[in-house]
Amino acid sequence: MFLGQYYHNIDSKGRLTIPARYRELLEGGAFVTIGLDQNLMVLTNEAFTYLAQRVNERSFTDPDARLFRRILYANIEKVEVDKAGRILIPQFLRDAVGLDGEAVVVGAGNFFEIWTPARWASQTAEITAETNAKRFIGFDFPTG
Repeated sequence: MFLGQYYHNIDSKGRLTIPARYRELLEGGAFVTIGLDQNLMVLTNEAFTYLAQRVNERSFTDPDARLFRRILYANIEKVEVDKAGRILIPQFLRDAVGLDGEAVVVGAGNFFEIWTPARWASQTAEITAETNAKRFIGFDFPTG
């Protein structure tokens, strides 16, 4: 499971060091795609296969399903973790979300996200909002 948040630099070639505790979960590679919040998502092979299955189950006559297919498949790239623990994020994905220099790697359970520091700061402000107790009241999270 991908947990926590880490600040890393993206080098001039577009390589991002993956946190050491994430690397074993990415054996066999991963998929990087545009997220839904001006960020990137990094999916394990298993997570991508599951998502692709779910997307492919939707009717191609549904305009929202077609749009989501385009978002997902046109903006995804298979990546491998190199010996130094880095992945190469393609330029078109970096450009799409404004990644340049520093990045924040954020665990999200069965995948992780890559954010610009400014956008992550904005998300952090929303995460720590006093209204969250009311916002999430309907989630019915069990505690035991």
